[in-house]
Amino acid sequence: MPVVDNAIYREGRRVATPASLTETFETRAAHGGFAWIGLYRPTDAEIDALAGEFDLHPLAVEDAKKGHQRAKLERYGTTLFVVLRPARYLDDREQVEFGELHVFIGPDFAITIRHSESPDIARVRRRLEEAADLLAQGPEAVLYAVLDEVVDEYAPVDAGLENDIDEIEEQLFSGDPEVTRRIYALASEVMEFQRATRPLVAMFDGLERGFEKYAVDLELQRYLRDVKDHVLRIVERGEGFRQLLQNALQVHSTLVAQRQNEEMKNLSETALAQSEQSKKISSWAAIIFAPSLIAAVYGMNFTYMPELEQPWGYPASIALMLAFAGGLYAIFKRRGWL
Repeated sequence: MPVVDNAIYREGRRVATPASLTETFETRAAHGGFAWIGLYRPTDAEIDALAGEFDLHPLAVEDAKKGHQRAKLERYGTTLFVVLRPARYLDDREQVEFGELHVFIGPDFAITIRHSESPDIARVRRRLEEAADLLAQGPEAVLYAVLDEVVDEYAPVDAGLENDIDEIEEQLFSGDPEVTRRIYALASEVMEFQRATRPLVAMFDGLERGFEKYAVDLELQRYLRDVKDHVLRIVERGEGFRQLLQNALQVHSTLVAQRQNEEMKNLSETALAQSEQSKKISSWAAIIFAPSLIAAVYGMNFTYMPELEQPWGYPASIALMLAFAGGLYAIFKRRGWL
């Protein structure tokens, strides 16, 4: 059901609860005060009906229909159009879910159009209805309460992101191969969180510039400045998160490079050791080869071979073998192969 709650307020009290938007339009003038209409994913026809009744600017109406807007505050005459990006941290998935909320604030109306599960506008309404003095300030009080709720809901997101970053710092030195993917995923969430929170600073600055012109109650000004202080702290923490993730990525790159260098060093040492072993094997093979060649020639048992009939032939061949082997040994030893 698109219309979640629909009421007329006067002097901080609910004086009527119309059953439909049509009834709201009919009874608003009769009761005075202001109308607060809460919608959840309304149809274009319902938004058009609101636009016709409250004279909403066509550009704001177009944004409200399309959705997927950046956080912003725009003033069209006496009407404020505010886009907020609420967020909530999903513990089971360790992810941040972002939503979208449109708020129209006029002299005698407040319209909240929610496109996500958060924030809890019903809680905002109950809170204001229990604070009649604040609600008596009119639609501006509704805007304050909605802003306060959205900013308060950023606190668990802030804590969740901080916890995720702490876990990443532990993963960095554990050699977990998934840490790179998680750093990039978390960096994306932090940037999205910054896109939701950073514009709020300019939005509050814009509201402050209109305090005097639109005669905003002094107490309400204090409440809005208090919410702005919370926003500034959240924005600063978001900047800190982003810097921590950039540092984590740099540290991770350094650790990966170090591990690669260690692996290359180990491979080089292994190759060097293998090379030394190859030199020794080759040297001994060469030393053994020369005597083997001489012995093989004389082992062919041909009838006519040099020195076969000589009495010194056998000792000469043995001596030749030893000379070749000794000479090669001396050469290889001098070169450090043995």
